[in-house]
Amino acid sequence: MNTPFVPGATPNEIDLLIRPEWIIPIEPAGVTLSGHALAVSGGNILALLPNDEARQRFRPRQTLDLPGQVLLPGLINLHTHAAMSLLRGYADDLPLMRWLSERIWPAEARHAGPEFVRAGTLLACAEMLRGGVTTFNDMYFYPDAAAEAARQIGMRAVLGIVVIEFPTSYAADADDYLAKGLAVRDSLINDPLLSFCLAPHAPYTVADKTFEKIATLAGQLEIPVHVHLHETRHEIEESLQQHGVRPVERLRRLGLLGPQLIAVHGVHLEAGEIDLLAHEGCHLAHCPSSNLKLGSGIPPMSAVQARGLNFGLGTDGAASNNRLDLFHEMRHAALLAKGASQNAEALDAHATLHAATLGGARALGLDGKIGSLLPGKAADLCAVRLDEWLIQPCFDPASHLVYVAGREQVNHTWVAGKLAMSNGVPSQINISELLDLAGLWHTRLTS
Repeated sequence: MNTPFVPGATPNEIDLLIRPEWIIPIEPAGVTLSGHALAVSGGNILALLPNDEARQRFRPRQTLDLPGQVLLPGLINLHTHAAMSLLRGYADDLPLMRWLSERIWPAEARHAGPEFVRAGTLLACAEMLRGGVTTFNDMYFYPDAAAEAARQIGMRAVLGIVVIEFPTSYAADADDYLAKGLAVRDSLINDPLLSFCLAPHAPYTVADKTFEKIATLAGQLEIPVHVHLHETRHEIEESLQQHGVRPVERLRRLGLLGPQLIAVHGVHLEAGEIDLLAHEGCHLAHCPSSNLKLGSGIPPMSAVQARGLNFGLGTDGAASNNRLDLFHEMRHAALLAKGASQNAEALDAHATLHAATLGGARALGLDGKIGSLLPGKAADLCAVRLDEWLIQPCFDPASHLVYVAGREQVNHTWVAGKLAMSNGVPSQINISELLDLAGLWHTRLTS
């Protein structure tokens, strides 16, 4: 909470005072503030208060006035495969299993290594920061290389300890994947911008014994489990043939359901499964653009919202989207929920913004640190211009963010109080380096 101000007291010196046109703090819900400022010091939010009080109370080293802009928490990409930015457009217009087996897995077998992951993750991080995303939840090989990229560019990342049964250039079997991923976690456990989750790929690529081991590890380490679940009808049919139950029930029997579980996609969830996931405190990563592009279907998000199942938004990888753009995901999520339910009130603008921020933070167990603009939380922020002629008039900033604005309107992004993107340009990396990396890998993938 804001510390009470004593009139006549000497102003406190702080790092930064941001004075935008509007502030959407996410907590409390449904609130849009005007005439307010956000005080930042030591990488954290110190106070959110009226401008007049801020002038009396603080002596900032830097004051940033943002007329015509709205300030909100940094967006959280709850599911992506960051390194796959190098495969953007490489395998388009195919259904999931053909996309994987005919194009993606063969390309990864030839090219995926530490250099590929570092380059692809750098490209992804820059793209996400440009669009106001300050945290991403990743699922890919070589998490040490992904960590190197995230640290270089100054982005908050939750790195997946990916697990599958078959061998790749990264690991030989499920136990090897776990051992290597846990070793990376141990080496980076004190990095303030990095955390980890267990990331079994999917029910069709992970055996019961491995899932049971992951459930035990999740409880011991108190970290999330991030898994593709009920993405396609084929996945469910295969589970019924091999295990006699649908994937959600299989994971329940194996001890995976609980507050640590982030179910990715959930396109084909029945009402009883939604109730079960909500009752167990699970979370859903909703990836509407990828689901549409791969022809997987439209999740029942109106029912998910009504039953109280917490959810955030994800882009999936750039190979199946093809943008790491949370503004696209917000618009698609809101419109699809309304269209599928034939209810124009489903997933309104504030609920959609909640999913893109605090919903993702809760799923990751980071809601005490990020996801809203409460004092004491990390200053992960983005500022969005709503004054450009192309998007006028603006009656409601929250509505404008979801239905009108795009990532091109994002003007500033901060991570832990440090400016990570300003005026459309990343602060910690040269654009020419990104172009060189993209060109190099384009040549390698097409030669």
